[in-house]
Amino acid sequence: MTKKQHPKGWNEIKTNDSWAIFKIMGEFVSGFEKMSTVGPCVSIFGSARTKPEDKYYLLAERVANKIVDAGYGVITGGGPGIMEAGNKGAHLGGGTSVGLNIELPFEQHDNPYIDADKSLDFDYFFVRKLMFVKYSQGFVVLPGGFGTLDELFESITLIQTGKIEQFPIILVGKEYWEGLIDWIKATMRDKHKTISPKDLDLIHLVDTEDEVVEILNEFYDESNFSLNF
Repeated sequence: MTKKQHPKGWNEIKTNDSWAIFKIMGEFVSGFEKMSTVGPCVSIFGSARTKPEDKYYLLAERVANKIVDAGYGVITGGGPGIMEAGNKGAHLGGGTSVGLNIELPFEQHDNPYIDADKSLDFDYFFVRKLMFVKYSQGFVVLPGGFGTLDELFESITLIQTGKIEQFPIILVGKEYWEGLIDWIKATMRDKHKTISPKDLDLIHLVDTEDEVVEILNEFYDESNFSLNF
């Protein structure tokens, strides 16, 4: 029996993986340096495919405007759709507007409403997601796809497991999110008991920008507000 040979190019792949550490470190250092200066912010998530005339684009714009009026900045993924609406609302409201852009083969490009000194580009999703969690005082989640769900459930998991301090997670758009919440309650909580009843206390479901700011203000009025960083 002959010894199994590694596929051609195996050594080169391993070498490239090792050198990638330095690129990853560079993204962390650049992100930490820029984000540590932005002040208290709230992250807004949602679909990159949402058009400017869509009701959720307009709602995201109003939400962001209300958030900066309450004294917070806004962080988004930096791209089009709901992300653009969030940055637009913050920009038009005169508040801090941060964009954490990710290089993708489709959909993603910087929107024009990000502050010039607060636009960051990332190659790695996990570095980008860390910046969202570390430098946000709350997550506001509008209708979106798999990426939005990924960011939502990761934040819930980190809070649930005590890896980060609790902050408000607010789902905006009851007609969009109620089916998911009903399934979580009926299937995960009640039938299979894969989550605890109190886990749902981490999530707020609302329809308006006023409700978003009310939840943020109430949480931090009662929690002796401090920055997450």
